[in-house]
Amino acid sequence: MADTVREIERKYEADGRGSALGAAPGRLPDLTRADRVAAVVERAPETLDARYYDTADQRLAADRLTLRRRTGGPDAGWHLKLPVTLPGVTGSVRDEIRAPLADAPPPELTALVRSRTRDAPLVPLVRLRTRRTVHELHDAAGALLAEVAVDDVEAWRLHPDGAPGPARWREIEVELAPGVGAGQELLDAVEDVLTGAGARPAAAPSKLARALAETAPRRPAEDAAARPTPAGADRTDGHRGRTAGDVVLRYVRAQVRAVVELDPAARRDLPDAVHQMRVATRRLRSAFRSYGAVLDRAATDPLGVELRWLAAELGLGRDQEVLAERLTAALAEVPRELRLGPVSARLRTWSVRHRAGARDRLLAALDGPRYLALLEGLHALLGAPPLRGPAARPAPRVVAGAVLKDYRRLARRIEAALDAPAGPARDEALHRARKAAKRIRYAAEAAGPALGRPARKFTRRTKEVQQLLGDHQDSVVARAALRELATQARRAGESGFTFGLLYGREEARAARDERELPALWAEVSRRKHRAALRV
Repeated sequence: MADTVREIERKYEADGRGSALGAAPGRLPDLTRADRVAAVVERAPETLDARYYDTADQRLAADRLTLRRRTGGPDAGWHLKLPVTLPGVTGSVRDEIRAPLADAPPPELTALVRSRTRDAPLVPLVRLRTRRTVHELHDAAGALLAEVAVDDVEAWRLHPDGAPGPARWREIEVELAPGVGAGQELLDAVEDVLTGAGARPAAAPSKLARALAETAPRRPAEDAAARPTPAGADRTDGHRGRTAGDVVLRYVRAQVRAVVELDPAARRDLPDAVHQMRVATRRLRSAFRSYGAVLDRAATDPLGVELRWLAAELGLGRDQEVLAERLTAALAEVPRELRLGPVSARLRTWSVRHRAGARDRLLAALDGPRYLALLEGLHALLGAPPLRGPAARPAPRVVAGAVLKDYRRLARRIEAALDAPAGPARDEALHRARKAAKRIRYAAEAAGPALGRPARKFTRRTKEVQQLLGDHQDSVVARAALRELATQARRAGESGFTFGLLYGREEARAARDERELPALWAEVSRRKHRAALRV
């Protein structure tokens, strides 16, 4: 079983160059000069021996992930470090996922990097041997605030073409203890003391990054230039936005990157990860369909089919969770005297039964060959984009044309829905309009870098339509669930009154959405909004 530890740390170089910190192993300035630090306790030195695993072309390192097998120290075992972004936090923030020692990388860790490695094997690339001296920083009450580790490192490239002999350096790591309040202020105070003694913020983000750089085999310039570009990289950084191809590929790359980066979080069931990963798959599929003039649909349509499958797998449990939350919130608004029978218990039982197995099915899908083939296909598409002629044209006119084409499609569907008779036919027509609204929203979103403010405004307006239509569709689905719940209650000899009451409220909510749609659409579809997109 893997355990997760959140680490927040800063790294410093202490390699000599006139610095007193490089003079003797473990030597540090007086850290009690840092605010809140009352005592420093030095632990006995430790020797750590680690082998870092990656693909031969360093796909993990490209995304600042590290996978290592380490012996020595209190946390010997396998460690996978995943970068984390925390607002307002400077320094390195990573989740370290730990597994017991074993000869080969543990499956629970390799699964978390599969979206990066795909079908490439993991091999040991670098060995680091570290002599570590840890200094514990305590406050006046004796509570642990942070640990300052002075590391003397030797690194070898585990490759016959690696640099001869080890690379050597000294660095200092300052890591916050779990749960320490005002941690950034404490790190700032310790940094002031260390830099005052000659330390410098580390140029490399990790020991592995420095080791790879300093032990790299010598390559001819042409070999280095020919190295493959990671799937998430954008080759158009120097001229982003000049052509329609630049704009569309930038958007596609961002969504592929989101799928890849959210994969580990979805596997770990972190909040909102599955939903955001599903959104990225939908944005990708929508971009392929909207921008068929830029990317050849003969190449993208098969990927679109697979993205639709993945979105369905990601939504299996999520849709049920959202529905259960909607029904639970609605039930909470019903006065207690109108809750007849065990309605809360029945709703919980119904929700658990419908969600049973959804997570196991998702993990099986993410571990399966179909998903792996999709990732390979997306990577191949980014490596050799199937660009059509209009991709070379200036971006504004091409992308504006795609957005306006999607607008006309949405307009036809809205008009059909407004003309449809009330009931199932209108419900289905409004659902089709909702899908069209989502598609144009994503198309305008992708066009933003080329069209600027008009595209952003258009995105916001179409999002309003999508949200109203989405609420209507959620009501349709909720009413179907309430019919099912009422039927189950009747068969069990319970009252179905409360479920009928909730059904009526959902019906009224849907009717309200239908009444509001004409006025909202009249505003969104005003000619001046479309005219702003024309170039």
